[in-house]
Amino acid sequence: MENHKEVEEKLGVVFSDKTLLEKSFIHRSYINENRDRDVENNERLEFLGDAVLELIVSDHLYNKFPDRSEGELTAIRSAAVRTESLAEQSRDLGIGMYLLMSRGEEDSGGKDKDFLLANLFEAVLGAIYLDKGYEEAKAFVSGTVLSKIPVIIKEGSFVDPKTKVQEIIQSKYKETPTYEVVKEIGPDHDKHFTVILKTASRKFTDGEGPSKQKAEEDAARKALDILK
Repeated sequence: MENHKEVEEKLGVVFSDKTLLEKSFIHRSYINENRDRDVENNERLEFLGDAVLELIVSDHLYNKFPDRSEGELTAIRSAAVRTESLAEQSRDLGIGMYLLMSRGEEDSGGKDKDFLLANLFEAVLGAIYLDKGYEEAKAFVSGTVLSKIPVIIKEGSFVDPKTKVQEIIQSKYKETPTYEVVKEIGPDHDKHFTVILKTASRKFTDGEGPSKQKAEEDAARKALDILK
């Protein structure tokens, strides 16, 4: 990566260890085309960042909303850290363009795929945590993910989208929606699913995610946007 300073300005974080910053932007496909380089992909950082993010958001919600139930807090957290939300954070920061990936992945629109941008956000957070510590990681999340929580609560977007879309479709079309997996790619530890939300007489939307459940939720949220 030749744009360390540019990326740091977008993130609002100056790294002591630039290799951590660079590693957070390396997609696994990049390794396949650059075997001569001694580099590691961002999946371990993504794993760490996911855990750090969950802790920071959980801590914030627990202290900010003492009157909300465990179920409500879990739903709000899920809405805040879901794939689409984190992808939007990466887009707002303008960091997707710096992702290092194979030419084939890039040609297929990889730098704007929700799940890759969400993974990138978590990997960057993992790198910030390792390089700067918990408080700096918390400040980064406060300025990004946590800032969206008031909107999530106001719009009620933390309500289970599958339940909500089923109620609307049954009321409007007198049919029960189902989900069909139409695509499944990747090894067992890194699956990616595409599903279609449909009824007996019509198809509504497709959805993507790292699990069937996440893909179904994605399809349901897209359907809600159409059915509102």
